[in-house]
Amino acid sequence: MSLPLGIAVRDLPVTDLHSASASRPALARSKPVLVVVEGVNDIEFLRRMSRVLHEYDARVIDLGSLEQAGQLVFVPQGGGDLVTWTNRLAPLGHPEFHLYDRESGSATEVRRRAVKLVNQRPGCRAFITAKRTLENYLHPAALFDARGIDITFGDFDDVAAVVARHVWDRAAKPIDWLLLPLRARNRLRAKVKRWLNTEAVMRMTHWRLAERDARGEVMSWLNAITLLASPSS
Repeated sequence: MSLPLGIAVRDLPVTDLHSASASRPALARSKPVLVVVEGVNDIEFLRRMSRVLHEYDARVIDLGSLEQAGQLVFVPQGGGDLVTWTNRLAPLGHPEFHLYDRESGSATEVRRRAVKLVNQRPGCRAFITAKRTLENYLHPAALFDARGIDITFGDFDDVAAVVARHVWDRAAKPIDWLLLPLRARNRLRAKVKRWLNTEAVMRMTHWRLAERDARGEVMSWLNAITLLASPSS
């Protein structure tokens, strides 16, 4: 059953959204917000998802427009030690927004530590996803609309790997998925990950996100970026 969109959008600090967005055409600050994510696929997800939500509700920030206006810069940290990124950009004096995937195992504890360190710095906000990765916030219907793939997945599944295997098996390849060299599987997974964060995200709707993100996490991230980009912040 669909959850009302109010859970995902309108019940989050609406007064903050109004104050930050009411004067958005004049929104300017000397230093843009640095949005630090783990990789380019995260950038694609956030840029497109914000556009989808902005088209439904103009109060929601469109990260692409903010980027074009020079008020936001995406920074893919590209792996490595997340903790070193908690203050690597501090000398620039920019407001910073950090978003890290939860992943699994000991990697989660490293991310929690990184989030805590960033949030101790003035003018900086950091979050860790409740689900494994950003692809876990996609609705299965978006995947079907994008590539005709009818599949379900949980909050902690490796969605790109699950979909890659499904595509391989559906094509009735002569070699079993598990017998493929790891490099070949990773290459196919990376290819799937790219279209999940582009094509599939663009097939999302506010209703589909509300079903997959009952806690309103995506809106809380966009809300935080809005406030960091506000001249009054």
